[in-house]
Amino acid sequence: MNPISRLVLPILAMAAVILVSNILVSIPINDWLTWGAITFPFAFLVTDLTNRFYGANSARIVVLVGFAVGVVASFILAEPRIALASGTAFFVAQMLDVTIFDKLRSGQWWKAPAISSGLSSIVDTVLFFSLAFAATGLPWMTWAAGDLAAKWFVAILALVPYRIFLSRKIAALP
Repeated sequence: MNPISRLVLPILAMAAVILVSNILVSIPINDWLTWGAITFPFAFLVTDLTNRFYGANSARIVVLVGFAVGVVASFILAEPRIALASGTAFFVAQMLDVTIFDKLRSGQWWKAPAISSGLSSIVDTVLFFSLAFAATGLPWMTWAAGDLAAKWFVAILALVPYRIFLSRKIAALP
């Protein structure tokens, strides 16, 4: 399989996660949480699986192309301030995720995705919420706290599909 064509599915998955999350972040569940907090952590799953199977450079390509597609689509379907804040936070956090994951990849199967997603979620949350909602009068600091907690929770839950995909991919290798 051509090295670029194998990245089509991860790129599409990344763009979909970004687009859906950018739309859902404007819809609060309660005073502490928006719906985007539930969907966005799956971006880390896409990045981590790509990094595990194809390496850090391929993961960076998925982040860059997914970022471009997701941001363009978000400008069309979401508010511009959300698209800009999301793009900035996403790019910085995902590149950090790729770097941390790559450094931890040789350890136990769960450490690289758990630690890279956990630390990158902090960066993503701080950047996104401060850029998207500062000076809007909205309760963005409480949304950010709830968002971070949800990201960590979903990141832990995402270890289950990560392990399943990891087992299937390894079993399929010659």
